[in-house]
Amino acid sequence: MGGFGGPSASQSSTAAGLPHAGVPGHLVEQMTAIIEREPEHPEPVIEFDYTADEAELLTLRSFLRPYRPQLVLAVALVIVETLALQAGPLLTKIGIDRGVIAGDRSVLVVVALVFVATIVVHAGASWWRISFTGRLGETLMERLRVRVFSHMERQSLDFYTDEKAGVLMTRMTSDIEALTMLFQEGLVNMAVQGLTLVVIATVLLILDPLLAVIALFVVVPATMALAIWFKRASEIGYLRVRDRIADLLSDLQESLAGIRVISAFNRRDVNVARHRQIVDDYRDANVETARAAAIFGPAAEGVGIVGQAVVLLIGGRMVLDGRLSIGDLTAFALYLTAFFAPIAALVQLYNSYQQGQAAMSKLRDLLATRPSVIDRLDAGDLPPVDGAIELTGVHFGYDPENPVLRGVDLSIDAGETIAIVGPTGAGKSTVAKLVSRFYDPDAGTVSIDGHPLTTVTQMSLRRQLGVVPQEPFLFNGTVADNLRVARPDAEDAELVEAAEAVGMADLLAGLPHGIDSPVHERGTSLSSGERQLLALARAFLARPRVLVLDEATSNLDLKSESQIERALDTLLDGRTAILIAHRLATAKRADRIVVIEDGGVQEVGSHDELVAAGGRYAEMYQTWERGT
Repeated sequence: MGGFGGPSASQSSTAAGLPHAGVPGHLVEQMTAIIEREPEHPEPVIEFDYTADEAELLTLRSFLRPYRPQLVLAVALVIVETLALQAGPLLTKIGIDRGVIAGDRSVLVVVALVFVATIVVHAGASWWRISFTGRLGETLMERLRVRVFSHMERQSLDFYTDEKAGVLMTRMTSDIEALTMLFQEGLVNMAVQGLTLVVIATVLLILDPLLAVIALFVVVPATMALAIWFKRASEIGYLRVRDRIADLLSDLQESLAGIRVISAFNRRDVNVARHRQIVDDYRDANVETARAAAIFGPAAEGVGIVGQAVVLLIGGRMVLDGRLSIGDLTAFALYLTAFFAPIAALVQLYNSYQQGQAAMSKLRDLLATRPSVIDRLDAGDLPPVDGAIELTGVHFGYDPENPVLRGVDLSIDAGETIAIVGPTGAGKSTVAKLVSRFYDPDAGTVSIDGHPLTTVTQMSLRRQLGVVPQEPFLFNGTVADNLRVARPDAEDAELVEAAEAVGMADLLAGLPHGIDSPVHERGTSLSSGERQLLALARAFLARPRVLVLDEATSNLDLKSESQIERALDTLLDGRTAILIAHRLATAKRADRIVVIEDGGVQEVGSHDELVAAGGRYAEMYQTWERGT
């Protein structure tokens, strides 16, 4: 059997004379210094169940509600920062009118000192606000990431059947990143710029109400009309962008996962052409939003220039007529110039806001998806069971219009091994999924030791139930990591015992580091037989009372199948087992064989009984014998 080939990266680096797996010494010292400064992080408190998710819809208001005190402090810092920043033009007015024109140097000195003080206050408040809101934003994102991930972990299998993995990756990456930008920079900066507009408008009205009304009458209506148009155009555009990036990542994930099939069928050029089309669609969606911003930005800036021209024309005449001082006109011009900077900033921030809102809409839809299999509020823990399984009047269909099982009745005694056989699509694996409670029946009851599965928690059920699928999934890590999926607290000695019990002794002896040897993602560094043995060892380590094996030997060669069969003898001893059998050699090992066809149980009995009966199983067995 294959095993792991070649030395590890650490071994190769050591052999080449490189320290620390090839990491230069000075970098190791720097990393050590960083780690020493890292604060202590408490162990996370994990609370997870299979009840329905939070009923409250995800909105900005509901998401921010628990952090009201922190938001109040952030707003207070924004107010201090804004007032300190906008004190400059007023101080300039005082310096010109009471200092320069009046020839009073003491006024100029006082104004200059106050000006410096406002700059210091603004810098301090800005630093505190950025630091505080940055930490708050990261806390919000941590909470959201955990909430979204927990929600996806809580979903039933049909959710992952219907949804593309790339789309879900987009929700956890691109969409949450868009919200990160919104929470860390967008919302607070929008508050800063919005408050700046209010302060400037108030000061303009105080300086000269008539001139302020004229200037704002020119600027505000035109700017509001542009903003309303931009809001509608960008909302549609950014929703398209979120959809297209989901398509892009979904196609990328599928292409990477299926690269062997793509290469085998020489479809690389076809896939590149398809991906190019998806990238083009994503580009077009971004170009559409950029075009809207390109129209809005210069148009708003043009409105501002027109407003400044009107102020200089009318304000200059008022100065000549003696109705306005030079200081007032200077302050007015400075404030009006400053009035348009927040508008331009709000245009850019509105882009971030729209992206965040589009991402929030996608996440809201995801979080509103309820699992099809949930724990009832009154569900209790399943007590230790003997393993007697009963299916009574079970009806089920993945599509309600096309039922797979119709009125199935089946009893399995504790400690009995049952093999389920039948043609492809007859519902063999469906029975296994119902017993594992990956799905709930549309009608009827599935129970263990008289406990209907819908009345017990899924966690307590899974603690006493082991599942070995046809294609065992192995995680990137070590052999020990993959074994501990069944029991995270297992000692190394228990891992070795479980591995040897299913016949992995030779495999472990051939690995460079035993149970600490690396396993690549999906177990690509192992053969099919080795992956299946590791999955069986994982199930053995869990010590389940009920074991479900879904065609665990269907993809193996005869030598590997023989080894797996010997491992099964150990694994099945004393346990209730359901074997979904594609090969009848596996079915012959069972105490009883169940033939499922046309949505129901057609025959039940031992191998010899069913062959002697001359029914459907006898036909299948004769066909199998002729093919072997």
